[in-house]
Amino acid sequence: MSGAHARGRTRPTRSSGTSAKAAPVQRPAGGETAGGRPTGGKPAGGKPAGGKPAGGRPDLANEITASLVVFLVALPLCIGVAVASGVPAELGIISGVIGGLVVGAVRGSTLQVSGPAAGLAALVAETVLEHGVAMLGVIVLFSGILQIVLGVVRLGRMFQAISLAVVQGMLAGIGLPLMFSQAYPMADAKAPGTPVENMAGIPSLFADILTDPQAMIATLLGAATIVLSFLWKKVPGPAKRIPAALVAVGIGIAVAALPGVDVKTLQVGNLLASVQVPGAEQFAGLADAAVLTSILTFTVIASAESLFTAAAVDRMHSGPRTRYNTELIAQGAGNTVAGILGALPITAVVARSSANVQAGAKTRISRTLHGLWLLAFALLLPQVLALIPISVLAGVLVHSGWKLFAPEEFPKMWRQDRGEFVVMTVTTLVIVATALLEGVLIGLAAGIVLAALRMSRTVIRQHIEDDTAKVVMAGNATFLRLPQVIEALESAAASGKPRIRLDLTGVTHLDHACRNQVEEFTAQQRGLGLRVELLMPGPAKTDVPVAAAPEPTPTPAPIPRSAPGPDAEWFYLDTRPVPGGYDEYAERPPLVG
Repeated sequence: MSGAHARGRTRPTRSSGTSAKAAPVQRPAGGETAGGRPTGGKPAGGKPAGGKPAGGRPDLANEITASLVVFLVALPLCIGVAVASGVPAELGIISGVIGGLVVGAVRGSTLQVSGPAAGLAALVAETVLEHGVAMLGVIVLFSGILQIVLGVVRLGRMFQAISLAVVQGMLAGIGLPLMFSQAYPMADAKAPGTPVENMAGIPSLFADILTDPQAMIATLLGAATIVLSFLWKKVPGPAKRIPAALVAVGIGIAVAALPGVDVKTLQVGNLLASVQVPGAEQFAGLADAAVLTSILTFTVIASAESLFTAAAVDRMHSGPRTRYNTELIAQGAGNTVAGILGALPITAVVARSSANVQAGAKTRISRTLHGLWLLAFALLLPQVLALIPISVLAGVLVHSGWKLFAPEEFPKMWRQDRGEFVVMTVTTLVIVATALLEGVLIGLAAGIVLAALRMSRTVIRQHIEDDTAKVVMAGNATFLRLPQVIEALESAAASGKPRIRLDLTGVTHLDHACRNQVEEFTAQQRGLGLRVELLMPGPAKTDVPVAAAPEPTPTPAPIPRSAPGPDAEWFYLDTRPVPGGYDEYAERPPLVG
């Protein structure tokens, strides 16, 4: 090799007297790498990836508009989660503010929105009932500290290993109960409780609406909000840039102000008076084992919910991906602040995050500003909030629930992969029947089982040749395919032939269960007087000790085609003499799968 080549250089080639120049590297269009992630380049349309205009600055008007949409979605959720958790509604708003101003300002995720989550409502209600509202702050505080520790030791990225079917099932499992639960506030009624109870109570809800004129008006306002949410983007001209939720709120306020209309509106008390900073008495409760158990439970569930949601939100947009460890630290910082103020625990929330994405947000500005709107309206303009009909906000949430449910994804998944369709459906149904964490865990388990079944593919061929029953196996022979292996072996034994040949050289993985079954079958059949030849996979073994230095041997002659390959190894060959000799078999190549 020349010195130029040794230094890694190449010589130019000549064709028709012209030297060839190196071609420039072509990058994928759209500002993305081959893997689909943004590179910072400018996609078609003159805007760089991430939704920023050509000048590199975010579109502030677009971010402000998106933040208002998220605010309208977050406000009823904050209040509803607080009521469902058995604490004052103001604590839910405080947690929403922290989710925007604290968690939203950290660069863990771009579009994911955090706040009090319905998935923790049952756990919070149980904790408040057992330990009191004052103790909730200490539990949330130390849960936040533990989340920060988990993020620092970089345990957040393990949540990226999630099946797409599980993520879509999780979204559907959140969206479906959200729609049914918000159907009741749309009619100024109270939801019965669990998702299953809410679904079962829909017929009686309709009957009540038909007999109550005010409930009918509220329902019509909610239904109009849903229709506007679906159709407003089709409005021609610049008017479509106004969020449909804002238009619906304006219509709702106008209708609620008409004479004879008496629909329920938001009611928010004094935000500052509701703050409950934990004292020495509450910190002394850390000596209670039940409190420590609650801290661990809150930490695990809040972290899992936030990072599972991050995986789902990342699939909703093409912007920067979530930094999982940083996001876990951000969630921990938010819960630490929430705990100090005695507020509700914070997680990432799919409904608010999807509303943020659907509203066209591209940066962290929108999710941070939504916390500012919550704080400003609750402190400065509670009288304005009191004008907004609850049914209108419930209609906004029903629309968000439908987008999360995405019923068109189920037939699409059925056409693409029926196994993944089963995983997706199981995840959705379990979440609806139980809770978010249980549904996701069972969905992950179903996905793992599906992957194991697909990886354990064993091809077994059987045929009779003269007086020999032959079984050829290839692929991955694991315990999941043990019934097929046993059936093939028993079929060979039942053939009545005096010889059995088992060829496993095509097996790439043979686990202990299948190996043990084959060896037991071989020993059993030999004990019955049959001649069994067993060709096993794997490199050839040698009896020469490692320490011994064998004498150099001449290069062996090439292996003839009639012999097994160099990776094959013969085991358990029956050495008893065969009547008539082996001549007729010596010329016949062994069967290799």
